[in-house]
Amino acid sequence: MLEQLKEEVCAANLKLVEYGLVILTWGNVSAITPDRSLVVIKPSGVAYDSMEPEQMVVTDLEGNVVEGELRPSSDLMTHLELYRSFPGVNAVVHTHSRYATALAQAERSLTCYGTTHADTFYGDVPCTRHLTAEEVAQDYERNTGLVIAETFRGRNPEAVPGVLVCKHGPFTWGASCRKAVENALILEETARMALLTEQMSCRSAPPAPQYLQDKHYFRKHGANAYYGQK
Repeated sequence: MLEQLKEEVCAANLKLVEYGLVILTWGNVSAITPDRSLVVIKPSGVAYDSMEPEQMVVTDLEGNVVEGELRPSSDLMTHLELYRSFPGVNAVVHTHSRYATALAQAERSLTCYGTTHADTFYGDVPCTRHLTAEEVAQDYERNTGLVIAETFRGRNPEAVPGVLVCKHGPFTWGASCRKAVENALILEETARMALLTEQMSCRSAPPAPQYLQDKHYFRKHGANAYYGQK
């Protein structure tokens, strides 16, 4: 099981490069085992062009390394907090993709302007509050996960599988590595579309009407979804 998960996590990390979502070593993917006892994550600072499945690091939910010779991603504790907070999430992705990060740096949520967004995210993708100086100084990565969880109180993280961390960048998640990476790609592309929409409308474009958002989200994700094949 762990060897297969290492293959999946490594392949998902390489997809971030293929999709243009990361440069240098600016990103990471993790996945949790089916029994939710162990997490496999990219090693810290390892170049994508030399990355191999056997380099993936296995930790427990406290962040203790149980398998692997390299240090895990510096964002590990954020990933672990998301697994604790969101029981339906099996994989987490973090990037510094250009347009989504620009929104995070501007302290702005991603407005749902149209159906491309609504197909994946049910409503706006929120931007978190600032972390306090104390939160940054004392346990930065874990507190990043906690502020994401705080942002999703009253929201369904499976209906909005992504967030913009204020002044930092995007995190996405999903039921699998493939889905979490796909959500990262869609988040970046819809962020780009939103910024172009605002440029063309002098930032006066209204959100898509709720009935249109409902139609596009639920035709893919609702009980009576009919998009795609069975």
